Amino acid sequence: MKKWYVVLLAICFILSSWTIISASGKETGKKPTENEDPFELGVDVLLKEKIDKIKGKNVGLITNPTGVDQNLNSIVDVLFHHEDVNLVALYGPEHGVRGGAQAGEGVDFYIDEKTGLPVYSLYGDTKKPTPEMLEGVDVLLFDIQDVGARFYTYIYTMAYAMEAAAENDIEIIVLDRPNPISGLNVQGPVLDPDYSSFVGLYPIPQRHGMTVGELALLFNEEFDINAELTVVNMHGWERSMYYDDTPLAWVLPSPNMPTLDTAIVYPGAALIEGTNVSEGRGTTKPFELIGAPFIDADALAEQLNAADLPGVRFRAAYFTPQFSKHAGELSGGIEIYVIDRAAYQSIKTGLTIVKTIHDMYPDDFAFRAENNDGISFFDNLIGNGWVREKIEQGASVDEITNEWQADLQAFKEVRRDYLLYTVTAADIKSIIASLEESGEIMDDDAVHKLELHVTAVSQYEQKNEADKVIKHMKSFKALLDYQKENELISDKAHKMLQTKADAMIQIWQ
Repeated sequence: MKKWYVVLLAICFILSSWTIISASGKETGKKPTENEDPFELGVDVLLKEKIDKIKGKNVGLITNPTGVDQNLNSIVDVLFHHEDVNLVALYGPEHGVRGGAQAGEGVDFYIDEKTGLPVYSLYGDTKKPTPEMLEGVDVLLFDIQDVGARFYTYIYTMAYAMEAAAENDIEIIVLDRPNPISGLNVQGPVLDPDYSSFVGLYPIPQRHGMTVGELALLFNEEFDINAELTVVNMHGWERSMYYDDTPLAWVLPSPNMPTLDTAIVYPGAALIEGTNVSEGRGTTKPFELIGAPFIDADALAEQLNAADLPGVRFRAAYFTPQFSKHAGELSGGIEIYVIDRAAYQSIKTGLTIVKTIHDMYPDDFAFRAENNDGISFFDNLIGNGWVREKIEQGASVDEITNEWQADLQAFKEVRRDYLLYTVTAADIKSIIASLEESGEIMDDDAVHKLELHVTAVSQYEQKNEADKVIKHMKSFKALLDYQKENELISDKAHKMLQTKADAMIQIWQ
């Protein structure tokens, strides 16, 4: 009898475990929480709901190793074997379709071994598809994971493809993917068009806070591309989400972007590429490790920590890059640790690192050489020439960052028109109703006051009065705190509504 009872318990445990794993979808994924839609990528939405957009058409696909569905199946293989899709050509950005090329390496034309399809390079003799490359193609698909920084080249591969599509009367469809460092924070200088290059083609900020689909809409309209463009939205993505808030597994977007931590520091730390200091290429932590043979690691870490930058700490580190700058040389420097994502200011941090090394080692530090037009690669990355001049003249980081705020604010106002994943007063009102129904808001008067607040906010939304939207949402947050302290709403309701309110404020800032 006792043995039978033990066996029964074991069976129950196994069934329970199987149920939990099945519900999560996969062991590494994050389950949707209450009131969230199931997460789906643009490619998954295309195949499930919008296949008619490409059915019966000759399809050209621009992708790389990040072009996978949620089960990590390559979109190349999925489309090639799909009975309703006629995939006829592949196009590879920097690093190639299969991701084998290092940064800056040219990619040649070849035939894909798995499918027999031609693979045209968009990072070789041309970065823009030629009419010959597009011959016989009815629709272009773009499906590549971006990392949220202006100087990541994939978004300009997309822009050039949109131009080529417009010029050759071809449709283009962008399959949307998350901004892995969230879609809320917008930081850094807006690019000066005089410094336009393939690491910054259009006047957008260094950290743009947009998805590739949203950028496609902005590029198409604001910069007069006028392509026949469709964006296939994701389901279940919210602007506050970082990549690890989704159920997605990380696939390296490029050889030196190994983790989400890399992507978080990249928009600022990549400024080091414009100097003679190593940005950590050739180590296991590119962009998190920064240094050079002439740097005293302890002294630099002490100086940077003394700056008391929000959300970040620095550890003295020594490393020997295996390739790129200072290959084979022991380098002193720092490792960047982001301890509070919400507070972290990636651009200010990167600029502070550059300026601090410049000031500490004036005889050894150097910006990369200017070209014939007097432009350094640092200028291309920062998007202007004046920041480098200010550093050399001894200006403070605060002086520099204050100077770009007006342009940044103007961009935010333009950006708002192209956001596909927003939080509105109507959304918050719907959540309030749901929380009331589930018993998370325990007082009728509390519900009434919250609804009055968001009704007022909706009127300011319609009038596009950003200052009033922000002011009243901050008041809404204070009301939530009062209701929580007086046990009129649950912790769950407080947290959910505070998160939505914060997201709405950042969209309107």
